[in-house]
Amino acid sequence: MEILGNVKNYEWGKLGRQSFVAQLALSNNPQLKVEEESPYAELWMGDHVNGPAMVRSNSKGLDEVIRADPHGMIGTADGQLPFLLKVLSIRKALSVQVHPDKVEAEKLHCQFPDIYKDPNHKPELAIALTEFQALCGFRPHAEIYGFLQEYPELQELLGSSVLTKFQLKDESAVKFAYERLMHSAPDDVKRCIDGIAKRMVGLEPTSKDQLFMRLYADFGQDVGVLSIFFLNYLQLKPGQAIYLAANVPHAYLDGDCVECMACSDNVVRAGLTPKFKDVDTLLRLVSYDCLPGESMLFQPKVLQPIEEPHTRTFVPPVPDFAVTEIRLPNDVREYVVSNPMNGSILLIISGKGKLKVAESEIEMSMGKIIFLPSSTGRKLQLKVEYANGPFLAFQAMSNQFA
Repeated sequence: MEILGNVKNYEWGKLGRQSFVAQLALSNNPQLKVEEESPYAELWMGDHVNGPAMVRSNSKGLDEVIRADPHGMIGTADGQLPFLLKVLSIRKALSVQVHPDKVEAEKLHCQFPDIYKDPNHKPELAIALTEFQALCGFRPHAEIYGFLQEYPELQELLGSSVLTKFQLKDESAVKFAYERLMHSAPDDVKRCIDGIAKRMVGLEPTSKDQLFMRLYADFGQDVGVLSIFFLNYLQLKPGQAIYLAANVPHAYLDGDCVECMACSDNVVRAGLTPKFKDVDTLLRLVSYDCLPGESMLFQPKVLQPIEEPHTRTFVPPVPDFAVTEIRLPNDVREYVVSNPMNGSILLIISGKGKLKVAESEIEMSMGKIIFLPSSTGRKLQLKVEYANGPFLAFQAMSNQFA
């Protein structure tokens, strides 16, 4: 069942055909008109109410089709996919944010339904398609203490009591410092950020300095700019991934990625955004684990090394979703694609081939998105050609491994 993804034109997206989202969406739907000055931020592939995909053959929403026959489509009676698959193309940083767990999501939705529009949690996985930059999780205590010593502007903003806690290796030091940062008066934050920016002018910039100046140019005196001194700065290579559990602070900064999450759009924001900032809720929920940046990387598994040796599966510790990456070497011409018992969504990033489903063959090429219902066979044959490079695809599914 071929589907058309739902395009999101958020302000932070890459512009026009520079956006990989726009390139994919145009390949997926040649009728799409791409405006070169417009941002193309996300391509949604699922049945979420805020942007359901459309079935090409009958122009019905995927949500409508699944509701009409949930057992035949996804093998259950609840009438909704448990996951949402996306591609992101990021030109400008997304907000500093956390996602609530299931219990908190239900509470927030009940109390503030206009802000938190569904009662579901939103764990998510991001797999880099290009070099990809993100802030993720709190840095180790020693790194944050080092920045406090390096930047007197931060010391002045946060106060001597914060520095004392770090000197005494107080376990609450990071929490104390970050809460004080996020509750600082806007004029004090402005003075701190402007002072750091002024001192960086004329110096040989490090990668951190370059990031600071980029965020300063885009967001001015937003308190989120100072989060780079507290959160790990990750620079992922294509194929590397991060998993964001509930309450892990993060912000995507630049690059293209495939993203999969539980079917939710709940975000608690606190910086780098003109949108509503729920600082108190974020500070109440956020996790202060303070781990090295490399520990944030999420490793895939090869679950069937003999039958599917080129399929890596990212298996997060939640039942909502898992993602496989199918990356085939140039000499592979035939391959097996598994379809789990609850169905899946298959996205082609590059390469060309044909997928045999029952008695028919589906043409596979860049931008093709296929919904494989639960009633589809479990093992599908893929015949590969190489008209435009190696074959790369991602497949989202519910996590039967959790």
